Amino acid sequence: MNTSCTTGIIDAEAIATVRLLAVDMVEQARSGHPGLPLGAAPMAYTLFTKIMRHNPADPAWPDRDRFVLSAGHGSALLYALLHLCGYGLDLEELKSFRQFGSRTPGHPEYGHTPGIETTTGPLGQGIATAVGMALAERLLASRLNRDGLTIIDHHTYVICSDGDLMEGLSSEASSIAGHLKLGRLICLYDDNGISIEGPTGLAFTESVRRRYEAYGWHVDEIDGNDPQAVEKAVRAAKGIADRPSMIMARTTIGYGSPHKAGTAGAHGEPLGPEEARLVKARFGFPPDASFTVSEAVREHFRVAMARGTALEEAWHARWRRFEEEDPERASALALLRHGTFPEKWLPPEELFDSCRPQATRVASKAVLGELCGKMPFIVGGSADLGPSTGTALPGALDIGPGRFDGFNIHFGVREHAMGAILNGMALSGMLVPYGGTFLVFADYMKPAIRLASMMRLPVTWIFTHDSIGLGEDGPTHQPVEQLAMLRSIPGLTVIRPADAVETLAAWRLALARRRPAALVLSRQTLPCLTAERSRVMEGTAKGAYVLSDWPDPESTAASRLLVVATGSEVHPALGAKALLEQEGVAVRVVSMPSRELFQEQPEEYRNEVIPAGVRARLIVEAASPFGWEGLAGPGGTVLGMDRFGASAPGERMAEAFGFTAVQIAEAARNLLEPGT
Repeated sequence: MNTSCTTGIIDAEAIATVRLLAVDMVEQARSGHPGLPLGAAPMAYTLFTKIMRHNPADPAWPDRDRFVLSAGHGSALLYALLHLCGYGLDLEELKSFRQFGSRTPGHPEYGHTPGIETTTGPLGQGIATAVGMALAERLLASRLNRDGLTIIDHHTYVICSDGDLMEGLSSEASSIAGHLKLGRLICLYDDNGISIEGPTGLAFTESVRRRYEAYGWHVDEIDGNDPQAVEKAVRAAKGIADRPSMIMARTTIGYGSPHKAGTAGAHGEPLGPEEARLVKARFGFPPDASFTVSEAVREHFRVAMARGTALEEAWHARWRRFEEEDPERASALALLRHGTFPEKWLPPEELFDSCRPQATRVASKAVLGELCGKMPFIVGGSADLGPSTGTALPGALDIGPGRFDGFNIHFGVREHAMGAILNGMALSGMLVPYGGTFLVFADYMKPAIRLASMMRLPVTWIFTHDSIGLGEDGPTHQPVEQLAMLRSIPGLTVIRPADAVETLAAWRLALARRRPAALVLSRQTLPCLTAERSRVMEGTAKGAYVLSDWPDPESTAASRLLVVATGSEVHPALGAKALLEQEGVAVRVVSMPSRELFQEQPEEYRNEVIPAGVRARLIVEAASPFGWEGLAGPGGTVLGMDRFGASAPGERMAEAFGFTAVQIAEAARNLLEPGT
């Protein structure tokens, strides 16, 4: 028999198997999206079996190709391929699609299912995260590869939808990908002309081709239902080193469905039992059978995937040579890959021994200066705010088109893309990424921060200009509700330091924990705390500590007042304590740079810092009081911001909104019982 004919037959059966496994998953769950898997199966199958370098036996192989299903609602397509390729996702998991506790959730989840490279579903996040993955590949290649020894050499592939391309995030990310000439990023656009509400022409009539050509991408157009055309286009794209590629693949949503193909009805609901039977018959499968996989198809996938083992074995041989030639760097990378951090790379505890008044953003810049040149895998930047946020590594080279041996990334005014790109870089497991902007613009980055927290990615977000204290720029730039928003994200550690030493402790903690962290920093100059340095360092790591205690620890609880403050408000809180103690009021001031870290501490420590018997509690923070009520308790109150700010110098703002020492003292007096 003609070999090409035989290959075409088994390819057709394998693609049909992928399609129908997806249909059966959605039918079994009575929930899901069958349209994309039916239309895009030839593209995904071709990538997984003909193009990609991957080893199902080791999904974490560092130099594997990455695949991102940006259109995450089509997750059944990906699960079918992972099952057939041998990623340890058995048929029972496919039958539990979208059910509680299964490894086949409604949208792909990183860390939950083997072979999932990133969590997707919020449209645009996948393609933007893939830009970060492609950038990470270039950054690591520039740091690790040398003549005759290639350690990093892989591609990032994306299947995206019209919804991804409509989201503004994709514009931001695609623009910077073109600017940086990320030639190892290859996207296949599932161009089926249908969105949830009907034809994409209802709201999406631009020329995608001209748009991406304007970004500096290579653009091709193919029949997405033709595996040979897909393979030819992708191989051609791999040969273009100086431009990312967008392959516009014309497809039919719900392909093979007699009554729903090419309609919005195929997008997000089961085909229904009768339509599913017709689709199976259309592809020559038993209409009444479910989850059918022939032995010939299983053998075909086993043969196709055997090369992954050989590719990884060859890579490990190169890696062993790298370990011999550069043991120090290899050891550090091994620690990073296993979720720990080299102690020698942490900023020194002795930094700021001679503390001077400075904004915490300035202190953060000094910490980054300590890391520059010492830590080869740290990399980051800002959304065109480097001079204001202090996020450029002093003296370090910039990253630019075709130049990836630097450290400073100029993201441009693209906060949304910056967040997702940082996530993609963190997913490499070998980079230590950070990014900065003003705190008020954290709103633009919320989806990416949320996904970073969901995936437990070690991204450090630097948010400066943290309160009304930034002054004259006015309420549009003065954050009020952003701290509450960040603290509401599960898994995100928010740290708002009060001086340079707390800032140093915050950085050390953020790096060592290898989890998502947000450092919230001031624009205005802050004094140095006068407490013992060790107490400040250790207390910051615990989230809260007694900064200045009651004069008489034996005094009765009824005569005590507890003031809890964060960041810049710690200093006027100390001033209020001095005023109140002149009147005989016993005051303890607690600095609480991180509520999350404090809640992680043992109950004994928490009760020691904030005794249950002290009901007179004043919480001071120049931000929304939302979320502080529980700590304030029934006898306490929160001095916060319940309105937007105004345009005026920072000192005038503090006076206008009640955050001077005199005003804090007055708020505290109102909590005390008459005569105490």
